[in-house]
Amino acid sequence: MEDKLKLAVFIDFDNIEIGVKSTLHREFDVAAVLDALKERGEIVTKIAYANWGRQESATRALAEHAVQMVQRDPSPRGDKNGADINLALDALEMAFTHDHINAFAIVSGDSDFIALLNKLKQYDKRVLVIGGRAFTSTILQKNCNEFISYESLLDEPKPTRTSQAPQRQIQRRPPPLDLAQAMPLVERALQVLERREVRPQLGLLKSTMLQLDSTFNEKAYGASSFTDFIERLRKAGYVEVSGGEGRYMIKRATAAVPETAKTRPEECLPILRDVLETHRLEVDSGCLAEDLAEWVRQEQPSFDLKRYGFQEFGELLNYAQDKLLVRINPDEEKGLMVYLGPEFHPPALPEPPPEPIGEPEEEPQPIVEGQPSLLGEEEKPARRRPTRKRSTTGEDGGTRQIRRSNRPRKRPLESV
Repeated sequence: MEDKLKLAVFIDFDNIEIGVKSTLHREFDVAAVLDALKERGEIVTKIAYANWGRQESATRALAEHAVQMVQRDPSPRGDKNGADINLALDALEMAFTHDHINAFAIVSGDSDFIALLNKLKQYDKRVLVIGGRAFTSTILQKNCNEFISYESLLDEPKPTRTSQAPQRQIQRRPPPLDLAQAMPLVERALQVLERREVRPQLGLLKSTMLQLDSTFNEKAYGASSFTDFIERLRKAGYVEVSGGEGRYMIKRATAAVPETAKTRPEECLPILRDVLETHRLEVDSGCLAEDLAEWVRQEQPSFDLKRYGFQEFGELLNYAQDKLLVRINPDEEKGLMVYLGPEFHPPALPEPPPEPIGEPEEEPQPIVEGQPSLLGEEEKPARRRPTRKRSTTGEDGGTRQIRRSNRPRKRPLESV
């Protein structure tokens, strides 16, 4: 029997707040996140990190839910990594000192937390990530134990209390995906359980599907629970369900899955690449995601996001960012901004090294007798031996110098 989860919740408030505002045009609702986590286990501690001087309107809601608010003072350089470092250090310290906490929930969309996720899993902790599909890194989504999309927690928008009209249309819950899109994952999970020789019960099937794909969420297919999800598959003829209440057994039916459901997400990238190339000048300086979506609809009227497994256009952009096609930047005032990615701006090739400049030829060194020379021994001119002088005594008793020549002395002829 699986142990009950005791959760520690860590909220990167600045990141999740600006992501929700820029993509869904809503205020971040901490109650929806905590309610979703309570369905999975007991929440032991709740900590949020932000510069609360800028988030005074949100502190009341956090205080009502007993969330501990840690102040993040921005550095003079205005860097954003202060909250990330504090959150990671506190989470690791809690993992070391609180053995009863066996699960951690990271509420953020920042891919910088991938190292924290890997370290927590090394210490046998279950890691859940809560964020938006349109702004949470797909790397973060794929490497946690379970990803809970913020879009799946949304209710219908409530009327605003202020008299001022909203500047933007509030984003509703995205339309559900086709059930056939989930069948490749369901079939794969059933095959895994069959190889393990395990009976495919309801709860075991869902845990296996999450092991294979941590981004799976039955609410993306319009189901209120996993039981409702399986019931919808049964009515569609994709699976067969047997057994009684609480002990349902699932088996794949003989109904064929449409080929359109097997379309892979990367197959839509060429379409997006062509539109980006057409509007290269506009996107290069930055454009709104809504404008880019409109250009795609104009140039590709038959383009359907759900065919490739995306509920909304922001999810496609988030996927394209990891493929280096675009670069997205959530802006609190403007919305989701899109720029051309590294594929359109590859790094410049390194400049070739400068050619060595040849040294000018030096004039031959003059040869001075008695001075050292750079010439080889074989190139040195023959050195004349100096003449030696000797003294001799004359008949008058004086001395005179006799110069000795270097020329060989002739031998006298022998007398005949």
